[in-house]
Order: sequence, then structure tokens, then C-alpha cells
Amino acid sequence: MRSGARRRLVARPAGLALVAAVTLSAAACSGPTAASGPFLPPGLANLRGCPEAPGYTCGDLRVPLDPDGEVAGNLTLQVAVSGAATAPRGVLLFLTGGPGQPGVPFIPRIVTRLGAALAGYRLVMFDQRGTGADALNCPALQEIMGGSDLTVPSPAAVRQCAAAVGPRREFYATADTVADIEVLRRALGVPRLTLDGVSYGTYAAEQFALAHPREVARLVLDSVVPDGNVDPFELANMRDTARVLRAVCAARRCGFDPAQDIATVVRRYRDGPALLDTLVAMSVGDPSFGGALAALHAAAAGRPAALHALIGQVHAGDAATAGELSQGLHASTLCEDLTMPWGGPQTPVSGRAAALAAAVSRLSPAETWPFDRATAAGNGLIQTCLYWAPVPASGPRILPATRLPHVPILILAGGRDLSTPIEEDRAELALAPGARLFYVPTAGHSVQNRAAGDPAMAALRRFLDAG
Repeated sequence: MRSGARRRLVARPAGLALVAAVTLSAAACSGPTAASGPFLPPGLANLRGCPEAPGYTCGDLRVPLDPDGEVAGNLTLQVAVSGAATAPRGVLLFLTGGPGQPGVPFIPRIVTRLGAALAGYRLVMFDQRGTGADALNCPALQEIMGGSDLTVPSPAAVRQCAAAVGPRREFYATADTVADIEVLRRALGVPRLTLDGVSYGTYAAEQFALAHPREVARLVLDSVVPDGNVDPFELANMRDTARVLRAVCAARRCGFDPAQDIATVVRRYRDGPALLDTLVAMSVGDPSFGGALAALHAAAAGRPAALHALIGQVHAGDAATAGELSQGLHASTLCEDLTMPWGGPQTPVSGRAAALAAAVSRLSPAETWPFDRATAAGNGLIQTCLYWAPVPASGPRILPATRLPHVPILILAGGRDLSTPIEEDRAELALAPGARLFYVPTAGHSVQNRAAGDPAMAALRRFLDAG
């Protein structure tokens, strides 16, 4: 097992942290085809052309299972690299989210979306450990949760997943991904990286910058997961539903208070976790919140059918395979990284429920409104980790909020994002010397992939052009 000296990092339940709610349009790299383009990454093996991504070279990156070297074994991660002959601005590593989402299959999407902003850069994407072709697969948990981290799983599905992943779940924390990024940087033969992360990808980028400040040229943080600890009760997310839905209502002149409707619905039907899951998912996939306000208002008046149908439709739309977003990796990372109301992941399962109940009892109504304490205690993130089998203690678990290195930083935030609320972007801005916050009021989660129009992409181009 690992020594107690290894630094442990805190990750964020980043509301799926999906880089985009899209069908994967490119297969993972496979097959012995000719490498494309003149650039051949010196530290990658089995170089070949990337199917459905012309001009990109795919290869295998060998990394140690245990970056500390105390446990033997290796993993092979899939990497895709632009074959551009020159890249005067260096390498841009785009980090997807989850945790649990692969990178390589999204190359066509990211190339299309970022467009001219990539000029002068060599784009690199990789499948983080436990994702993609080698995803940690837990069929029962995957079936229940799909692409969500707030859907409430069954205890049996959680226990089955922890048992299936086994002791190796210790090696899927954010610290391990940070170590993999450094191996990748060396394999590419470059001194520094420009990192562009979305949601959980911002957390991985921040942690890499904190661990390797001299190896970072600049950072793009889209839908920020703060680099400090995060409240697993999702209090900020719950509170922000009032602001966001009131803003949507004001734009439509709906004539009622959707925040009060949420409070009434939660009190009457006691379905806060499912409702929060639905609204967060809509902020990722449909930040117009189409149909939500009317359904909430009808339910508050005693007619819940439309709201129940909407909850079912959104949940069905969140379906995802392990290759698209691995719930086995998602649970392994978050339940090891996060400090929960009962403490760290080494806490015996038998003592967690009582500690959770005690912590929930100390929450005030103002902290959870327009939801309630039961929603705070019952969200899918907490309920997953409540039953996740312990892992050994391995040194300090909490890193306080830490100032990022003094490199150019662009923070992108959507005003309707309930997955990573705007207050988290602002909190990170306070820790980022010289950073700029670009705010898109009507955008939801993942601004680069979803913002209507082109204001965010123009800001991104200007920022990257200075590299």
C-alpha cells in the first residue's frame, strides 16, 4: 500500500462535468494504420492514424498503476495528438470531465468547436485512467446513474461496483491523473503545457498547475471546480436554483416565482434529490429549462404529472455507457478524493450514516432553500460514497484553497450553470492572480461547447492568441 507521505487531493462532484451532451462521434484509436502528419510524439507507442480524426496521430501512453511505485503494474492510456507540422504556441491539452469521461473520442467535437482558437497549437487529448476503452465498468451502477452524479443509486449497486473495481480503486484519484499528465508531457517532449479544462477537467488542470507550476504556460478553466474543498451537500447548487430559475422566469415574464414553487414541491412531494438532479442536468443539456417552469408551477398547484414526466424524460436522456462516462471511475475518484460528513474514505461504512445525520441536523433552512435537508443528505453523490467500500488512509486529504501559479488564466462561466455555480468561478478567480472571468449570462454548463453565439469563443481566441 502507499506511504502516508503521498499528498491527496480533493475533487469535485462536478454535476457530471460533461464536456458536452453529444453522441460520441469518433471511435477510440485502434488498429494498425499509418501514422498521419509529420509530428510523431517521441514517448508514445503503437503510433497510428486516428479513425475519424484525419491529421491526428493516436498512440499508447504507458503509465504506472501506482505513481508512488509501491505497487507494481502499469496502465495503457489512449492519446490523440495533432499532426500539424509546426506548433509555435506549443501544446494545448484539453481535459474532459466527469470524472469518468474519455478524451480521444471528442477530438472532432473539440476541433470543430474551438476552431480558429487552436491556431498555432498542437491539440492533445487523452483518455484518463479508468475511462474510454478501458473504462471501469459497473453495469448496475451505470444503468441507474448513466451520466449523472446526482441520481440516487441503490446501495447494492454501489457495493457491487466497489467490489468489482476491487483494491485498485485506490489508484483512481485525481492525484493519479495529475501524475499521468506529467508522464504525458514528458512523452510529448515539451517543456510546458497550455491546459484547457471543462468542469472536472478544470480541477485536474488546477491540481496539475499546483503540482507542476513551471510546466504550465496558461490555463483555460471552463465551468470551474474550485481547487479547494467542495461541499458534498451541494448547498451552493441548491441555493442557486432560485437565482437561475427566477432569471429565466423574468426573461419570459412568466408571472410567478419558480423558487417558491420548488420549495412547495419539495415540501409536498418529498422528491428533492430527483428534482435537483433534473434541474442540474438541464443546466448542462438545456439551459433554457424548457418546460421546467410550467411543470413546477403546476406541481406546486397540486398537478404533478407534467413534472414527474419531465423528471423521467431528463433521467432517460442522461443514459450513458461506461465508455461514455464511467460511473465506476466516477465513484472511485470522488469517493476517494472527497471529504464527506463522516470524514475520509477510510471511515468504516458502519459509522457513516450516523455522522451524516448529525451533520445534516446542523444545516439551517436558509442554507438549503428552496430545497431541504433531505435533499442535501440524499443527493446521489453522498449516497454513492455512503456505501462505497473504504480505502486505506494515505496522508493529508484536504488541501485548503490555494493560489494558482501566476500564469495567464481565463475563466469561462455560464450564468445558468447549476452544476458548477457562478460563485465557484468567482471563488477561484480570487485565487488566480491576473485571471480574467468571462461571463455568459444565458449559457449553462461547459461554455465552450454550449454558449449560443460566439462571445465566449471570441474571448477564448484572444486569450490563446497571446500565447
